[in-house]
Amino acid sequence: MKHGKKYSEAAKLIDRATQYEPAEAIALVKKSATAKFDETVELHIRTGCDGRHAEQQIRGAVVLPHGTGRVTRVLVFAKGDKVAEAEAAGADFVGGDELIPKIQNEGWLDFDVVVATPDMMGVVGRLGKVLGPKGLMPNPKAGTVTMDVTKAVNDIKAGKIEYRLDKTNIIHVPLGKASFSEEKLTDNFNTLMEAIVKAKPSTLKGQYLRSISLATTMGPGVKISTAKY
Repeated sequence: MKHGKKYSEAAKLIDRATQYEPAEAIALVKKSATAKFDETVELHIRTGCDGRHAEQQIRGAVVLPHGTGRVTRVLVFAKGDKVAEAEAAGADFVGGDELIPKIQNEGWLDFDVVVATPDMMGVVGRLGKVLGPKGLMPNPKAGTVTMDVTKAVNDIKAGKIEYRLDKTNIIHVPLGKASFSEEKLTDNFNTLMEAIVKAKPSTLKGQYLRSISLATTMGPGVKISTAKY
């Protein structure tokens, strides 16, 4: 794959054979962000899990201390008093049955996270084929199926992110923006790694975290040492 001049220059800063300590990796990733926009810093973790087994599925959520640097649009499925509660908490969209055709037939997806009260999951379930493949289906483990709508919306707006295994047993999550200070990115990294280490399935045999790397949207990957994990 042919890369542009900026990518090639940035890649020269990084020794691909080296596994860096987190602080060093974060400094290198910031230096390698050369795009004209504020790139997202992404964390990629290859695990030894086999997601085909339910007990080895990893899914959870964590509030990053400094957020992700992007505005997250929240859709809440609620009824009764919970509609006003969701609106007061700052949800971008709130509704019920009337949103089904809009999403199903019109392809409306102008939101990043979906929250639902438990009594609305029968309605939301009808959108499984649309929301599921996009990773937007509310889930109790991620704190997005809850009666505490205020907390759910506040946490998401404050920088809560969800982590889960993809089909190749890798976790991909945003860590912040390249414009963040090294200290902020380090805080976010440590908070996220702590949550993922705690999420290790008890049935897993062998190595849990096989490789960890950081990269910006357009930049090269930087490997992080897995030794301490």
